Amino acid sequence: MRAAVGTGSGDDVDVDGAVRLRSFAFLEGKRTLYPDALPRRVLQDGFEFEGRRVPLVGPQGIFRPALCRLPLTITTAPPAEGKKAPYDDQLSSDGLLHYRYRGTHPEHRENEGLREAMRRTVPLIYLHGVTEGWYVAVWPVFVVGDDPHTLTFAVSVGERPEDLSGPASLADLELETDEARRYATRATLFRLHQQSFRMRVLRAYRERCAICRLRHLELLQAAHILPDGHPRGLPVVPNGLALCALHHAAFDRNVLGVRPDLRVEVRLDVLEEEDGPMLEHGLQGFHGVVVMVPRAERSRPNREFLAERYEMFRRA
Repeated sequence: MRAAVGTGSGDDVDVDGAVRLRSFAFLEGKRTLYPDALPRRVLQDGFEFEGRRVPLVGPQGIFRPALCRLPLTITTAPPAEGKKAPYDDQLSSDGLLHYRYRGTHPEHRENEGLREAMRRTVPLIYLHGVTEGWYVAVWPVFVVGDDPHTLTFAVSVGERPEDLSGPASLADLELETDEARRYATRATLFRLHQQSFRMRVLRAYRERCAICRLRHLELLQAAHILPDGHPRGLPVVPNGLALCALHHAAFDRNVLGVRPDLRVEVRLDVLEEEDGPMLEHGLQGFHGVVVMVPRAERSRPNREFLAERYEMFRRA
């Protein structure tokens, strides 16, 4: 269904719609500076629209700036290691994001605002907290369901146009079919969880490779100790290592392993091979090195995970 954005009088509709389109263009313009995630201060500062400031985030998860008649953004707080999130928004078996109500009263005005956005198919922005002070923006998203029994809204991802530099219509942002919406939502939320894992791991390791101490953020990745698909291979910091691209590839392919005592072990055939300076200094030279770990005890590698992964390395 196409977006029908009648939200009041003609002037109100024009302003609300124009602010939304400007918000989308603002976020698109920030992607070059912040390709992975946006700092909260950028979202709080927002942009100016006809002489008035429009922030994109507020103190609560459902946020409506003064110039809009309906909510503009919904936010999931970043996870804190070892703590349960106050609002457990998650991908459901129906392929949609289930976003928690504000509070426990379905009639709360912010819940009513999202309900009205659902009735009018108004596009919003979803801000997914990946780590403290950093958010990934997903837009447009649409509220497509409301369940007062579980105190959740169902949210789907819409279609983002390739170019927002010129005039656009909000009606062009909705995906045509339920199947397309569910596919887009699953793919988007999987990407968000991977980005969240990467940023939390890199932050815990002070943005350097645990093996070689490389500090170039664009070359750093978050490696799973127990891989995706393993029953305990969850995207949590104790199951992660911050590694440069070379050492991540070597770790995943069992060219090198990390023992439970945190020492690097290079596979014997690779250790004895003669190839050139890259092999010598990039891999062989780190045999026996102790990996760097986070300062916080709760963020350090789980020794049981390391032991199990090391046995996988030995068998390989």
